[in-house]
Amino acid sequence: MKPENITLISFGYFEKRFLGEIMYDVEREFRVPVVIEEGHLDLSEYFDPARRQYNGNLLLRDIDKQFASDRVKTLALFNVDLYIPILTFIFGQAFLNGRCGIASAYRLYNERYGLKPDERVFIDRLCKEVIHELGHAFGLIHCPNPTCVMRSSTYVEDIDQKSWSFCAKCKKELG
Repeated sequence: MKPENITLISFGYFEKRFLGEIMYDVEREFRVPVVIEEGHLDLSEYFDPARRQYNGNLLLRDIDKQFASDRVKTLALFNVDLYIPILTFIFGQAFLNGRCGIASAYRLYNERYGLKPDERVFIDRLCKEVIHELGHAFGLIHCPNPTCVMRSSTYVEDIDQKSWSFCAKCKKELG
């Protein structure tokens, strides 16, 4: 069943034009209207002081409980360093064929890697990550095609190497 729309919920400060570009790219790729909302959540309960990161599993679970609905795919945007217990960090995650996902901009800035700021690179990375996690929510698994947005990304360079769109095989699976 195709959702009525996709809802992007901004938790934290994201410039409106960044959100507008993400909305445009998501609408183009999924062919579903996108709604942008602002969310508020006390992130302190997800913070692990030993790791100095935020637990993505707990955050995703609570986004699903508090903000997701059966008629809408929801993606929550954050600007904090996310992890899951088996990985050092994650850019985002989603419930496979589920109602929601999360993505974080935290590790997508060039400055994090000692490089000069590049707004275009940042926006491209964030758009790719949002589309990737929504792809999982729509039931897609990681794709071996090196340019498909559904290719797994362990490092930010992996995100840079893929496109923001689905390969022909993934498009067909999406319907």
